[in-house]
Amino acid sequence: MKQEMTQPDAGPRLPGAYWRLWWATGVNSVGDGAFAAVVPLLAVTITRDPRLVSIVSAATYLPWLLLSLPAGALVDRHDRVGLMWRAQAIQAVIVSIIAVLAAFGQVGIPVLAIMAFGLGSCAVVFANAAQAVLPDIVAKPLLHKANGHQQTITTIGLQFAGPPLGSLLFAVAVALPFGMDAASFALSAALLATLPRRARGRIEHPPMRTAIADGLRRLARHRLLRTLALLLGVNTFCWQLGNVALVLLATQTLRVDAPGYGLLLAGAALGSLLGGLVGARVVARTGARPALLTALATNVVVFVGIGLSPNAIVLGVLLAVNGFITTLWSIVTVSLRQQIVPSELLGRVNSVYRMLGWGLMPLGALAGGLVAHAFGLRAPYVVAGVLRGIALLAAMRVLIHAMRD
Repeated sequence: MKQEMTQPDAGPRLPGAYWRLWWATGVNSVGDGAFAAVVPLLAVTITRDPRLVSIVSAATYLPWLLLSLPAGALVDRHDRVGLMWRAQAIQAVIVSIIAVLAAFGQVGIPVLAIMAFGLGSCAVVFANAAQAVLPDIVAKPLLHKANGHQQTITTIGLQFAGPPLGSLLFAVAVALPFGMDAASFALSAALLATLPRRARGRIEHPPMRTAIADGLRRLARHRLLRTLALLLGVNTFCWQLGNVALVLLATQTLRVDAPGYGLLLAGAALGSLLGGLVGARVVARTGARPALLTALATNVVVFVGIGLSPNAIVLGVLLAVNGFITTLWSIVTVSLRQQIVPSELLGRVNSVYRMLGWGLMPLGALAGGLVAHAFGLRAPYVVAGVLRGIALLAAMRVLIHAMRD
């Protein structure tokens, strides 16, 4: 078993352990997609104030700022598979509580925010462990392919199948989509528990503070990874700045109903699905640098366009384009980290990278609520697009030269 884990098949076929991870990702993503669609729908039944709606979104991503660094150290010193399935099991319990409270009409903004923070805390551990465990299962030459498949199944569940299903279940009964998400977490945990563990032997781990500092130094000294992490931080801040008002833009400005909102989100899934299916081929044909720069530049234009969308059809098309280029960006950058960072440091470097990349999302959510309240529901995406353009121009020279090297 150890040989299978450390020397997986270098041919075109991915190992069986990977496909169990793939199935777990797919099952979980369907439930998460439903959850992502119905939480803002539930929030707007409680309040129409975009500032209060943004608090729930901010609470979801706040753990990336507060907990990412210690989570990365845990990933590098403990069994990664065990961390993954236990995190999913805890999330199943949290969402089950939300389902019960929703069934009895006891959910308010404070309850949603607290539960969102708990789910986000588990997600920090799970996501760091999931990216770090993949090179233990898949050979480096197959990482683009494996990450492409992961992006594809995540897109199908999170954006294509989950949101319309969640919206339809929400229309039947508020608690139903939350119950489905709880079941998906439980099934995913069961599948993950069957993954083989990598034998690491007896390792003398440094103190937690030293371990975290090692990850910080590794990222700080790598020019390309440092630049990508900072650029991701600006981009996710801007994504959340715009996205926090999306449900209000769709339902109030463009007059989309609840099932229609789920279908609108599925438009983004079409692009993401295509990106997951062909992204590895695009990177192989064009190279990582052109694929990355094209995706980033296109995203600037798309964000401004989303804010100016005259109707739901145009909005859906632009969300689809955004889904494709975001998936392409993810395939390039995730595979890059997995290829150049040693396995024993990957959890910590990933945690620093994602703390920088995702840590500003709570601020982006709060900023989006304030911008929408002050300037209207179209303004957040336009402001976000301009900010992304400025950040790309600032990082362009480093990306061109560092990726060439």
